[in-house]
Amino acid sequence: MTATPHADVWPVRTERLQIRPMTAPDIDAMWTWRHLPDVNRWLGLAPDTIEAFRERYLDPERLASMYIVELLPADGTAAATPIGDVMIRIGDGWGQLEVADQAKGVEAELGWVLDPGYTGRGYATEAIRGVIDVCFGPLGLRRVHAGCFADNEPSWRLMERLGMRREEFSRKTALHRSGEWLDGMNYGILAEEWAVTDS
Repeated sequence: MTATPHADVWPVRTERLQIRPMTAPDIDAMWTWRHLPDVNRWLGLAPDTIEAFRERYLDPERLASMYIVELLPADGTAAATPIGDVMIRIGDGWGQLEVADQAKGVEAELGWVLDPGYTGRGYATEAIRGVIDVCFGPLGLRRVHAGCFADNEPSWRLMERLGMRREEFSRKTALHRSGEWLDGMNYGILAEEWAVTDS
């Protein structure tokens, strides 16, 4: 089984949330928000059965890149409530052949989903801020990037709120399962920019 990268830094706590590596038992909880039409319309793949969903996320590599966002109980006496998930896929930057080995494992692609029952309270922003802190802190990455459909306004607004820069707007670049070609957007931020943004 593929291990979670830098397992020693998790779980991460923010003011109201905990972000921890996903485990196989979390898959059913994740299904409760990911199968909703208003959520899965923005996802790259939307398995139509819980069995297909489980099979996809039981893949060791995929499981190792997924994290569960939990709402911490206000009084500290109850169990934390899963409210979303985050993908952190660490990858290589581009480098010319002579220096390509120096570009290995230096950036992360992020993706996230929040249960719609918990939107509008700043949880997604808080969670992704915490994840970026980890990427540029303990993980020592140099760049973080994420993409979305241009029509997914809550997602790109979150990225802009966090100080991520719009690096690309592509016209009709992605074929949606509806049959329509949709515009796409990509955002990024560098470690040195985050230090300024987060102060």
